[in-house]
Amino acid sequence: MHTPLGIGDFSRMTFLSVKALRHYHDIGLLQPADVDPETGYRRYDVSQVPTAQVIRRLRELGMSLDEVRVVMDAPDVPARNDAISAHLRRMEDDLAGMRATVRALRMLLEERAPRSIAVEYRVVGPADVLALRSRLDYADAFDWLATAFADLRAAVGDRRAGPDSALYSSELLEDEHGEIVAVVPVESAPEPAGRVERLLLPRVEYATAVHTGPVDDIDRTYAALGAVVAERAIGVQGPIREDYLVSAFDTADATRHRTEIGWPVFQTAAAI
Repeated sequence: MHTPLGIGDFSRMTFLSVKALRHYHDIGLLQPADVDPETGYRRYDVSQVPTAQVIRRLRELGMSLDEVRVVMDAPDVPARNDAISAHLRRMEDDLAGMRATVRALRMLLEERAPRSIAVEYRVVGPADVLALRSRLDYADAFDWLATAFADLRAAVGDRRAGPDSALYSSELLEDEHGEIVAVVPVESAPEPAGRVERLLLPRVEYATAVHTGPVDDIDRTYAALGAVVAERAIGVQGPIREDYLVSAFDTADATRHRTEIGWPVFQTAAAI
């Protein structure tokens, strides 16, 4: 029979702080072997050390306490491994995103001013579209768009008349919370169902530029396009439009993605 361990000794053996051990007890993640009913003093058994060390390792991997609980409560080894593997995949995705951010930052540090870019002027619309709209935080926009376009594509079927597009309200871009509208142009709009709306987009004049590659550095294209619009003093209020000429629906290779940005303008003279 093992000698009971006080919480201090157990803490030193497992590299889990006393504060953490108390919290894990409170939430039922790691129960002491015994608790004195009068003093509340916690005692642990040496056989609990491996369990505590596993919890610490999982936390060091960035797992939330809920995710750790799923692993610890798994009914068998395959289920436990599946839970850990799912978290590792999320870590790999986060790492890939961080690398992309670092790459974009390096490019920005090398630029003294917005780069020059080919800008075209075009009038778009009016156009019949099927649409989904939402008010959300900008940080949630890309995940929302992926789901929205999947739903719209299912609703449109073979009636598509152009690429998927998104309209970003000025409020969303400036205040990081506002309306976003996902649209798919159609030749003849079917009767919408559920949250899908049928809209007639108005005629809008845009200054446009095409961003090639992943969205991680699309801000560089926005800066270059915005600089041209500001220099010519032709910008007007209105949603920014993105047309996804080549998107994740077409290829998983993000380097081949092409996004056309449309900045609403009002020209008073022929483009130079």
